[in-house]
Amino acid sequence: MNPQHFSVVEMQHNRAEYKYIHNGKVGISTAFEIKEKAEILLNIPRALGTTSAFIDVFDENASGWILTTEGEWQGIEGEYDCYVFEVNRDQLGVGLYFIRPRILVLGGELFGHTWAGGVYFDHNGELTNMMQLTLSDFKYREPKKIRGGVIYHIFVDRFKRGGRCEVPDGARVLRGEWKAIPEYPEYPGAPLYNNTFWGGTLWGIIDKLDYIKSLGTTAIYLSPIFRASSNHKYDTADYMTVDPIFGGDAAFTALIKAAKEKDIEIILDGVFNHTGADSIYFNRYGRYQKIGAYQSRRSEFFSWYDFQQFPSKYTCWWGIEILPRINPDIPECREYFVGEGGVVDKYRKMGIYGFRLDVADELSDDFICKIKERLSCDSEDNILYGEVWEDASNKASYGHRRHYYLGDELDGVMNYPLRLGIIDYLTGRGCDKLGYAMSDVTSNAPSHILHTQMNLLGTHDTERILSVLGDLDTSGMSNAQLSRLHMDPGRRNMAVKRLILAYTILATMPGIPAIFYGDEAGLEGYRDPFNRMPYPWGKENRKLLEHYKAIGKIRNENPVYKEGEFSLLHLDNELLVFSRTDGIDSYITVINNSDREISLSFSTEGCNLYSETVSDSFKLPSYNQGIFKLPLNSILEVN
Repeated sequence: MNPQHFSVVEMQHNRAEYKYIHNGKVGISTAFEIKEKAEILLNIPRALGTTSAFIDVFDENASGWILTTEGEWQGIEGEYDCYVFEVNRDQLGVGLYFIRPRILVLGGELFGHTWAGGVYFDHNGELTNMMQLTLSDFKYREPKKIRGGVIYHIFVDRFKRGGRCEVPDGARVLRGEWKAIPEYPEYPGAPLYNNTFWGGTLWGIIDKLDYIKSLGTTAIYLSPIFRASSNHKYDTADYMTVDPIFGGDAAFTALIKAAKEKDIEIILDGVFNHTGADSIYFNRYGRYQKIGAYQSRRSEFFSWYDFQQFPSKYTCWWGIEILPRINPDIPECREYFVGEGGVVDKYRKMGIYGFRLDVADELSDDFICKIKERLSCDSEDNILYGEVWEDASNKASYGHRRHYYLGDELDGVMNYPLRLGIIDYLTGRGCDKLGYAMSDVTSNAPSHILHTQMNLLGTHDTERILSVLGDLDTSGMSNAQLSRLHMDPGRRNMAVKRLILAYTILATMPGIPAIFYGDEAGLEGYRDPFNRMPYPWGKENRKLLEHYKAIGKIRNENPVYKEGEFSLLHLDNELLVFSRTDGIDSYITVINNSDREISLSFSTEGCNLYSETVSDSFKLPSYNQGIFKLPLNSILEVN
């Protein structure tokens, strides 16, 4: 490995040929608050012979021209002519825009296209590879209570048993130890009741709050807890009731109180796009006293649903008949969720911190705005996450751009691009996806959102991260085969090494790391439902668990991880280096993704926060990591 030199200051300010300037301060973010003075600095190679420079601004569809701004020449810096462009915020207003540099040269006109962090000029005037610009106006206070901590994501039925809870008709609660998921569909998408329960409850979570806190947790994100017939609860039967099998409203009230005593907030899963067919709203099977939409056109809930042929043909979520879709933009339906005394209001008053919105891209922008507005009643600090699998800053769905990041909707999303990038990087598939997540996705997020982003490695929707990092080809395997599949010791040991690296990356990036219960203990599991095994109490992988606890401690003790500036210093297939800075010190994460030892030398002494050792030189064994605290002007050499 050739020597690599990293100056914390120089790398932070000279990574690209264009820079965004927020109120006079250079930053990586392409998103500005509307109240900020917004400028763009473009360094153009002098060899091009530029006589004038312009930026053309286009609409959110990257097609309709809006205005052109001429740059002001600032002088010469090395081999570059430096031009500054002031963004006309009054003329543009709040919104998503795309911008294209354009220069006049002695030979005519050249157009700029972005690639790999730079702008490249040619005669191609097509609107491709343009720079992104967002102007936001956040109406609500930044959520800060949980920053610098950890989100612990619990699938309630599979975490911890406890308390005496009511078991509804039709549910099977299997006691004892589970060595495999006892119920699974014959093939993905095949019908399944999902009515087999392990017995985890909200009382059980209360019993384990000290453990959860030991991971550095500042918020618990619960899978759905509303009454429903399934173990996963995504087929809501009654939004206004916490499911009795989890302990009901009494257990939930107790959990909120006990968690707050440990400075832990509660985030609920809001499934507001569909209900269960077996619900008070649809009541297909006549289980409930209320007249459901399936039973009569006169039902108070009939307008919520879309019937093509009453009652047997109706719109479902992804065509799944037991999950009829609702339309929260219907006034009566919307009022039920966001009106005074409605669903959001009830749980807000109970003391939750916020919601994660299931399938957010299937909810309208206006409805999401109303959820945020209701959440913010009498609350200075709350959070609203969305399930969005792509870069949410420029997300398009159902034919139009979404406005998640413009200021009155989400406070963050589930950062799946970062997950995919980390997986590719650590399993030898290159660094393109990780580079995209660390540059484009990160820089496109407004500061309000960037530091609250839910960074994750796994959820109830994905294979267990340890199994993914084991990199075993399971294509073509049946569910029966996957139900019994485990890694051999050699593959598992490599997966554990990779997961230690993965969580180090995740937890030192801007945002809040989210742990899917059991990942820290070494749970394996392939696609749903095999990723939902119970937490292995007493059988945890101690090496993994201690690593997660150590990282949680580092985050809690170092405020830089709340909102410190981020800079990607180096990324190739073998080495990743990035920093977080607070204006005084730099906190550098180094990932050795190679099969050989590397040496680190600093121009000043630094502290490895993970090992708590102080030195000006360190050795990192193969597939290992370090988190170093250094003075801001330190220089790092890697050999």
